[in-house]
Amino acid sequence: MSAPLLEVSGVSKHFGGIHALTDVALRVQPGDIYGLIGPNGAGKTTFFNCITGLVPPDAGRFELAGAAYKPAQVHKVARAGIARTFQNIRLFPEMTVLENVMVGRHVRTHSGLLGAVLRTPGFRREEAQIEERARELLAFVGLQAHVHDRARTLSYGDQRRLEIARALATEPRLLALDEPAAGMNATEKQQLRLLIERIREQGCAVLIIEHDVKLVMGLCNRVTVLDQGRRIAEGTPAEVQRNQQVIEAYLGASHQPQ
Repeated sequence: MSAPLLEVSGVSKHFGGIHALTDVALRVQPGDIYGLIGPNGAGKTTFFNCITGLVPPDAGRFELAGAAYKPAQVHKVARAGIARTFQNIRLFPEMTVLENVMVGRHVRTHSGLLGAVLRTPGFRREEAQIEERARELLAFVGLQAHVHDRARTLSYGDQRRLEIARALATEPRLLALDEPAAGMNATEKQQLRLLIERIREQGCAVLIIEHDVKLVMGLCNRVTVLDQGRRIAEGTPAEVQRNQQVIEAYLGASHQPQ
């Protein structure tokens, strides 16, 4: 067993008297496609927000590739190697598809404000490299034909893929996807599945929140189940689907393991 890529434990978050998360732990190995599932209100997105710096946890230990990190500022988490998408698509609608991806790439740049204002040779070289990498990523997700289109003109499924391309532009070691298949038709979901598998093949682990149980069980190699802010199960898809507590809390008595 290799060292964990992401290891968190004891993660808790309260909002007033609401215990959104209580002592949650998670371990993602390099090469994992890891699923996080549970009923609405289970705390999945809050957990994502704590990992990625959007919401400060009340307690918890966080390690990425063996090094402790504090998920306090989003840009620092991105530089550490964790990128994410959101349940509700958050693109820059009036910017082009290419510009949206280039924005994500700037977390890895070195030119400062002065270089940008003066457009120094170093700044121009770096901008050319950013554009080249953005075009590569758009080809990777299948959007090379839409480079100069406004983001708002893309179909829903293409906007999801654009958001993933922008996240990949940060060069993550771990890509966190919050309900990426929400609103997609069957064809788009199959394309998404293939894309996630290709991302893993490129050396990036994937942590995914998703309500499509069939997609999760067919795609992920490990799954954690949350209910009312607590972890109630963890294991392979087959193990999780046989877990009686998971069946009662989320899958339903009629569920048949895949």
